[in-house]
Amino acid sequence: MSVFQLQPGRVPLLISLPHVGTEIPPELAERFVPRALLSEDTDWHLERLYRPLAQALGASLLVPRYSRYVIDLNRPPDDRPLYPGASGGTGLVPTRFFTSEPLYRDGAEPDAADIASRRRTYWQPYHDALAAELARLRAEHGHALLFDGHSIRSELPWLFEGRLPALNLGTADGASCAPAITERLGALLAGQARFSHVVNGRFKGGYITRHHGRPGQGIHAVQLEMCQRCYMDEAQDPRHAYDEAAAAAVAPLIERMLEEMLACRP
Repeated sequence: MSVFQLQPGRVPLLISLPHVGTEIPPELAERFVPRALLSEDTDWHLERLYRPLAQALGASLLVPRYSRYVIDLNRPPDDRPLYPGASGGTGLVPTRFFTSEPLYRDGAEPDAADIASRRRTYWQPYHDALAAELARLRAEHGHALLFDGHSIRSELPWLFEGRLPALNLGTADGASCAPAITERLGALLAGQARFSHVVNGRFKGGYITRHHGRPGQGIHAVQLEMCQRCYMDEAQDPRHAYDEAAAAAVAPLIERMLEEMLACRP
């Protein structure tokens, strides 16, 4: 069965949501602690927020089926750190919750062979699909745009200090897209007052943005790490915490970001 779902679009924009999957294969489930089976560190409800935007704009949408606990699709295949020297953090195959407790039962942690198998089974197909769709869009339109969408709790002391800005835009310090895209999106965020924001702050873009964003080849990528308080009630069980009113407030801003990318002709 497919490990992802791709909705092809008609405009040169692909929206990737690599952390929305929640499934855990039965053969792995018995190795996790019971708490892990709830996939609490999922980018909850993000597909619900983005899918209508993708459909309205005619953008492609790529979403995975399986939980980031199986493998993290936004980490390098060799598992080198994205932010060297940063405290906390999870790897290609996470072994801890975002709150630092172990994901696996004692003695059931993944070994090198297990990690390699998961990389082949889950990670590689997603990235192959992502690369193929970007190549199609570039061939049809002369360039391709990648918007990598993520969400995270506002405060996670094991991963970062303090409270994150609501919207965290990353372009690998400008290396993953044309300067005009960073400038236009930064100006859009600066022109509104409802949501705090930062450009290339704590989150500069993960592996997807850094690897697939190749401006010299006509592929321009950005990552948006959005705090879940923008569209959820973070005090509630995340599975049932979608906030319709909050989502209705942030969705138009995200849509404008996507439109700004499409309006730019790098």
